[in-house]
Amino acid sequence: MVTSSQGSERRARHASFRRSRHRTDEHVEDFSRGFDSLGELALGGVQVSARATDLATGRVLFSVDDHVVMPTASIGKVLLLVEVASRLGHASPEAFTVLDRAPRDAVGDSGIWQHLQTPSLPMSDLAAMVGATSDNLATNVLIRHIGLESVRSRTETLGLTRTALLDLVRDHRGPDDAPQLSIGSAKELTWLFASLARGEIVSPEVSQRVVGWLSLNADLSMVASAFGLDPLAHRTPDHGLLLMNKTGTDGGVRSEVGVLRGPRAGVAYAVSMYFADTQLASRLAVLDGMRRVGADLLEYVH
Repeated sequence: MVTSSQGSERRARHASFRRSRHRTDEHVEDFSRGFDSLGELALGGVQVSARATDLATGRVLFSVDDHVVMPTASIGKVLLLVEVASRLGHASPEAFTVLDRAPRDAVGDSGIWQHLQTPSLPMSDLAAMVGATSDNLATNVLIRHIGLESVRSRTETLGLTRTALLDLVRDHRGPDDAPQLSIGSAKELTWLFASLARGEIVSPEVSQRVVGWLSLNADLSMVASAFGLDPLAHRTPDHGLLLMNKTGTDGGVRSEVGVLRGPRAGVAYAVSMYFADTQLASRLAVLDGMRRVGADLLEYVH
């Protein structure tokens, strides 16, 4: 039940959306549909954080509490992929390393390796599986080989202070485990993906390797659902659109960060939602709001 004070607070938050408190003063394109949809979700108690920037100029197209640290589920795996890519240079012996899965790596949910017979795969293949299906088992094997501390060190080197991969993937989180797999702010995540797209993360070769893995992502259920792309094959331009993205899904968490290029422009974007996932209607409303943001982004680039 919502008390009168809670209702007043939510109406005030919604009013702040209506006054465009978070919009840039220089916006040219109309992002009102997605922006108003985010406002409606905030009014209903959803915690919202979002940001979009022009890929060429860096101009902020819209932002909503983009500094707030949010749970981002599997999006933190991108930081792991950056560290893996940095170790797979031409002169590195790790480029040929084959990793075995072990019983302690076992985890359910996303990914296909848990359903395959092969017990060993090269590091680069595991990274591709993480990019394509957010493979949890592949993630845990890579983390065991590389170490969370190395991922944290790489994250700090990149200058990220509000974004982190916190833990292994677990079927159940106990009191001694990190409460979330990863966290992030929309501001830092849009910077990270824009920098990857420009070849500025570690080196052009490392950035290109990570972009290649992320371009395999088959999850177009959130913001990218508005782009009309084939979820299983969109590594080349389709009607002038080219996408790389990563999503994160957990109980009460829906998050997506990506780069969308089109005939007119390119954008880097991040949208995260944290909500009480107690009814299917609540989840569908969140996904619909993310799709509306995607429709505005599509109009901007196309």
